[in-house]
Order: sequence, then structure tokens, then C-alpha cells
Amino acid sequence: MDTTSYLALSHIDALTRSLDVTANNLANASTNGFKSSALLFTDYISNQHGVHGLSAEKKLSYSQDKSTYQNTLQGEFHTTGNPLDLAINGQGYFSVKTPQGIRLTRDGKFQIAGDGTIVNLGGNPLLDAQQNPITLTQEQIAQPLSIASDGTISTDEGIINTINLVTVDEPNSLESEGDHLFRPTTPLHNVASREIRQGTLEASNVNAVKETTDLIRLQREYDLNFQLLQKDFTRRLNAIDKILSETSS
Repeated sequence: MDTTSYLALSHIDALTRSLDVTANNLANASTNGFKSSALLFTDYISNQHGVHGLSAEKKLSYSQDKSTYQNTLQGEFHTTGNPLDLAINGQGYFSVKTPQGIRLTRDGKFQIAGDGTIVNLGGNPLLDAQQNPITLTQEQIAQPLSIASDGTISTDEGIINTINLVTVDEPNSLESEGDHLFRPTTPLHNVASREIRQGTLEASNVNAVKETTDLIRLQREYDLNFQLLQKDFTRRLNAIDKILSETSS
């Protein structure tokens, strides 16, 4: 395999990753609290000396996929009127308890399970400041539920519990696990100044028009590089056939 093929393959590999990330962004354009992702690329520069008998130095650029980072820009708020629809204004994440441990989410779509526990759509309990599930009694469920901006949950009879918001030093250290959940890989910190809006949901921050345009551009670039790889492969096959025919004759 020669230099042309290596260059094309490096670009195809990077473009494949970009297509996957962009397609995932588009698929989650209507997912509550979803944060879009993007790839960070660098070029590996290879200095070629005396290539094809030339004395001049030639530089070749290979694409390298270094990492994926998350766009933490806040999404738009949409009023729903549902008392258990919650949106975080500013930094922070809701913490929920899963079978695999504590996970973080910006998706504030919650509901009350049969045992009175406040859970997300995946059935994972919402946690308070002590990382315990927040549970309501049947009497509390029957009353109008109020959630203050600081996360205090109350009814007409008084305070029930407080929703805690947590964060990490570096949001891009969070590992996405699907179902709108993130696994923290570094210590959690309580958000000192938190603002929760009841009856509201945070929309995805995906710019669907931009992502669609990017998807089309990436697909065209992928096709061009694949065609280049195919032409180079055909060229080399033709060269081999020519050598074999000349040898046999």
C-alpha cells in the first residue's frame, strides 16, 4: 500500500467517526437536555525526504481523531406545566441512582413510581443532597407539589426534601452511557448556587440545520476519499497485470 492509500484511509477513518457523531447529534435533536458532541482532530505531519528520487522535502498530512468533546451550551427552555418537569438554569446535573451506580443527567423529565419514589423515564430514582432516593407518601402525592428554585420540594403541609444538583470540574470527563445518562469519572461537587425551574424542560442544544449541513458535507468528503482509494487500488492492479503480461511474453 502506497502513500496515496494511507492518506485516503486516514481521512476515511476520521470522516467515519465524524459521521457517527453528527448522526448521533441529529438523532437526539429532540432529546430533552441533550448536549451535542464534536470531534477534535489534529494532523500528523510526515516529512518525506527524497520521495520518488526528488531531493526536495515533501510534507504529508495524516488526519488523527484525538478526542470527542461535549458542547455544554444550555438548550432552550420549554414550558410544559407538568410539576415534575424540571429544568436546570446554569451549571449542574440531576443525580439518579442506577443499578451501575450514581449517574448524572440534564433531562428533567421525572415521574412518581408506584412506591412514591420520584424517578426518571428509565425508572432511576432522583437523589437528594445525601444521595438518597426522594420518596413521597401517598398523602403527599395527593397534594399539589411545589419545587422551589433551590430544589426544595414541599406541599401545603411543609417541606418534604431537597433536590440536589452536582457537577464535576471538567464536564468533558463525563462518559455518556445512553438513556440521557453520564457516568462521572472524577469526584462530584454540589452546585452552590442552583436554579431549578418547575414545569419546564430544557431542550437539546443541537442545531439541526447545522448538523444536517455538516452531515451532507462529511458524506461528500467520505465519497471523494473512497473514490480516490478505489482509483489507487485499480491503478496498482493494472500495474501488476502489466508487469505479469510483460514477464509472460
